[in-house]
Amino acid sequence: MTGPTRLSVAQQLDTLKSKEQYRQLPPVTHQDQWIICNERRLLNISSNDYLGLGNETQLQSQFLSYLQQMPDSVLPKMGSTSSRLLTGNHSQLPLLEAELLDWYRLALPEKQSSMSNKAVLVVNSGYHANIGILPALAKLPVNTLILTDTLIHASLIDGVRLIGSKHTHCTYQRYRHNDMEHLTALIEQATDEVERIIVVTESIFSMDGDRADLQGLVKLKASDPRIELYVDEAHAVGVLGHNGLGLAEETQTLEDIDYIVGTFGKAFASMGAYVICDASIREWLINQMRSFIFSTALPPITHCWTRFVLAKMPSLSNLRNHLAEVSLRVSQAIHTDSEVSYQSPIIPYILGDNASAVQKAQALQQAGFYTLPIRPPTVPVGTARIRLVMNAKLSVEDCDRLIEQL
Repeated sequence: MTGPTRLSVAQQLDTLKSKEQYRQLPPVTHQDQWIICNERRLLNISSNDYLGLGNETQLQSQFLSYLQQMPDSVLPKMGSTSSRLLTGNHSQLPLLEAELLDWYRLALPEKQSSMSNKAVLVVNSGYHANIGILPALAKLPVNTLILTDTLIHASLIDGVRLIGSKHTHCTYQRYRHNDMEHLTALIEQATDEVERIIVVTESIFSMDGDRADLQGLVKLKASDPRIELYVDEAHAVGVLGHNGLGLAEETQTLEDIDYIVGTFGKAFASMGAYVICDASIREWLINQMRSFIFSTALPPITHCWTRFVLAKMPSLSNLRNHLAEVSLRVSQAIHTDSEVSYQSPIIPYILGDNASAVQKAQALQQAGFYTLPIRPPTVPVGTARIRLVMNAKLSVEDCDRLIEQL
């Protein structure tokens, strides 16, 4: 290739390298809780495999045995070959959605469970969900103000951007991270012309690992009938709540949240995502959500594996408890504060500048830990960090060795 594109790419890549922002795909092999990289065996503390199921060979063997017991005629296929609206809505998908709804209702108080009108829609990924839901909601002829936390995931930011300027009845503002006073002020400033206010947040923030105040948001929602809550539980699903449904389960706010997004690519060790919402909204998304309509469905075998894991999820409290223990141990050591409470398995070790983050990641790798530097634009300028991610396979001794290196 010759011409201006290649020349510009070369110049921009050089700029990224000079800023310590150049990224490369690492040559890694997984071996239980270890990563083999450049012929070195490193303890994996960078993956989102929070419960350690991704490399649980015994669980995978159980799944393969389960498949072998099936008649050939009903074995899940290796590919869906179509979108769900054509021929890709294979039998595993309605079963998965029904079982997800049962899981959701299991986490509700009995009275709420019998009255709930929620439904579940499974999509291909958390990214597909977040870039599709808000633009689909924006197609409704309702004057809307969207208020997002400043630290929401890039997929949610892209979802807002995809609404575009043609939907002039939708406006967008950001509120300071977890700042309820600022959010309240923005809501109070909304004129009577605003018919709907959608507040968008993550439950566990992916880079900082802190929690949104879901109970505070629900209280705020009760003060203004225009407010709807959109909560991305990607990093809380499987991790929090007695049944593993996330922070909304732990805070008993499930029925108060209008759009709950969860993913299977982290604690579930699978692929795909879901949205729990009002049954009528599910039908609207099926008809208007472009990332759903124009995507080939995931393979049936993938959804079969997700169902297999889902059946076990409520019984994995011992893994969740151990995960909380090791996460809190490392978090307290970093903050040198025994009063620090458990937030999540994501522990940011902030270095500041890019070079320091790169150097510390390399030092930790030399010490036997697979860690990676997180730099802008993933995080704000001046907050480059090592994103330490705990998982249920780590021992207390593993954590103590890590603490020594910090």
